[in-house]
Amino acid sequence: MARYFPLAVFANVLCLCQSYTLRSSVSWVVSSNDAVEDADLSEEVAPALLVDGAGLWKQDSSGELRVKPENENVAQLSSRLFSYRLEKVKKSGSGSPPPHQETARTARYIAHYSDWGHLATISTQDQIKGLPFGNIFSVSDGALDNSTGVIYFYVTPMDNTVSDLKSNPYASLTFSEAEGEFCKMVYDPEDPRCARLSLTGKMVEVAPEELGFAKEAMFSRHPVMAKWPVGHKWFFMKLELIQVWLQDWIGGVSLIPLEDYFKATPF
Repeated sequence: MARYFPLAVFANVLCLCQSYTLRSSVSWVVSSNDAVEDADLSEEVAPALLVDGAGLWKQDSSGELRVKPENENVAQLSSRLFSYRLEKVKKSGSGSPPPHQETARTARYIAHYSDWGHLATISTQDQIKGLPFGNIFSVSDGALDNSTGVIYFYVTPMDNTVSDLKSNPYASLTFSEAEGEFCKMVYDPEDPRCARLSLTGKMVEVAPEELGFAKEAMFSRHPVMAKWPVGHKWFFMKLELIQVWLQDWIGGVSLIPLEDYFKATPF
């Protein structure tokens, strides 16, 4: 019997993996099964599944919110929300980062080749109202072969950060060179030689005449976004820059003039 014990433990772990955890009102519920792209994610169905906290989720003894097992059809569909197969976007031409002395070019390099960043706002949440609140966002400053230096976002009003921005539109977006392979091979993320870029400015909704470009910028880098439920009322925003802050080497930081930042190229 002893030789079958590891198999029994493994089977038990697999059973436990069938549960799904809700972290926040906009957390994506992802199944451990193969991703399904053909699920009904219409405007009527998808938002109800994510927002109906009373009907779809229950709290277990550990304090986690889990899908109610008695409604298998709803649970199975909810498990597929946002669980599409990832479509890889080849980062052709990214190569090695520029020499650290070329600060404006380094800033543009990081801004262009980063797929996500950390956005800090002033919170409107009751328990932390007026305090800093950070959140992760997928971003793009243009298709891989077209860098603008302007950072675009695809957001939903359901997100706490968007609520913050309605009250105070100013925010800081931080990138780390550790997102790529360069620092992983050589430096710790906090090592000053592993570059950090913070862009501070005003978050604004993208104007109608700019929507086409913003859509191409975001969807070319994050193709799965095109399949997200329309019921979440996604819309495009961008960061109008006030300051470009770069830590790229030992010996201090650089405040890069906006003119130099936009004139540089990451390629």
